[in-house]
Parts: sequence; C-alpha cells; structure tokens
Amino acid sequence: MSLALNRSRFLPLMAALSATAWVTLWLWGRSPYSRYLDPGNWTEIGVAGALCRALPGGSEALTGLLVAAGWLLMLAAMMLPTTLPLLDIFRRLTARRVDRRWLMALVITGYLAVWGLFGLAAHIAGRAVFTGVRRSDWLLAHGWIIGAAVLATAGLYQFSALKYRCLDKCRAPLGFVIEHWRGAHERWHAFVLGGRHGAFCLGCCWALMLIMFVVGSANIGWMLALRAVMAAEKNLPLGRRLAAPLGALLLLAALWTALAGAIA
Repeated sequence: MSLALNRSRFLPLMAALSATAWVTLWLWGRSPYSRYLDPGNWTEIGVAGALCRALPGGSEALTGLLVAAGWLLMLAAMMLPTTLPLLDIFRRLTARRVDRRWLMALVITGYLAVWGLFGLAAHIAGRAVFTGVRRSDWLLAHGWIIGAAVLATAGLYQFSALKYRCLDKCRAPLGFVIEHWRGAHERWHAFVLGGRHGAFCLGCCWALMLIMFVVGSANIGWMLALRAVMAAEKNLPLGRRLAAPLGALLLLAALWTALAGAIA
C-alpha cells in the first residue's frame, strides 16, 4: 500500500472517530440521561439508577462503566486529535509493515490507558469530595469553593516547570518517536510508546482536564474551548507561549468565582 493511500485512509478514520465521539457526547448531553455525565450523579436517576438498586454491588460496577464510557468518549473527542502529529509520524514509520494496524492500535491503547487511569483516579477523588460536601452543610452552602480551587490549581500549574517540560515533549513528536521507538519487540514497544506519550500529555494537560470534572462531560462548549487550547499549545508555532496567558486567565476566573460566591 502506498504512503499516500495509507495517509488518505488514516486521517479520515481519525476524523471520523473524533466526530463520532463529539456527536455521541452531544446527543448524550441532550438526552434525559445527561446527568450521567456529571460527577457524582450517575446512579441518581433513570434506568441506571434502577439497575444499581436491583443488583447487589451493582451501584459501583455500573457507575464505573458509565464513568468509563463518558471518559473514553471525552478522550476520543478532545485528546486524540491533539496527538495526531505523533500518530501520523508513527503511521509513516510503520507504513510498510504487515502489522502496522496492530501497532497503531497499540500506540492508541497505551495512550488511552494512561488517561484512563487518570480518569479513574479523578473519579475516585471526585466521589470523595462529593461525599464530604454532602456531609457538610457549610460546603453545601459554599460549593463555589471547589470550582474556584480547581480553576486556581489549573491556573497555577500553567506556570510550573513540569508543565513546560511535558509540553516540550508533546511539541516534538518526531523526536519523541525516534527516542522511544526501538523496533524490537514491536508490539510491546508500540504500547509503551503510546503510554509514554500519554504520560507526557497527561503531565501537560491534567490540570486543564480537571475542569471537565467541575463543569461536566456533557458541556460541549467547555470541551471545544479546552480542546482548542490544548491543540494550540501542542501544535501551533507559538503554542508554548500560550501557557502563561492561559494560566493568568484561569487565576482571574478563580478569583471571580470566589468573589461571586462570597458576595452571593
């Protein structure tokens, strides 16, 4: 298969995957079950809630499935498109191999595995926060504190050395592939390559993604804005310079949220 033909199939496939995820999230968000996309509310209404009450231990199991489905959709919509330069480089490097599709699938699987573990950890932390809020009348009356804290955390992280180190790795996909692709034990190394890239991507963007746990995965507007920001940081020539201004905007948003909450 020629490189041009391979590319002509690869890019539309990735675009279709991302578009399908966006459409699914949009439809889910407008359905009677949109609250399943919001942290802490998956088992409170509808068919899923009934199943959770009917099955022993079903609450945690079904909640986990719903969390995983929503999170994977969000990753496919938001994060995979930002890593297209690396995937395209890897596609060209392995274009003449008979197992190229398996190798590409393993790169993507490794990438999503790292983000999936982060989503699980964030979900567990979110459940702990919601449990604490429900037990505290003061926190129930001052829920804005959580939103302000998340925005402030995301803003401060934009100025950290770790953010810039991870961002530099994400902005150099060719060098990253050359550094981490060994060619021996191909399938394992493909998975590890995706996992390592996912780890640096996570180090670059985890604080921004936390915002989705506050506004909800069904908020398409926030998703589009955050994806545009993360794609610009990683891929535009001046993307590295966006980190600090974005951090300042997030800190201002945290301050505004705190002031509005305190005055209300």
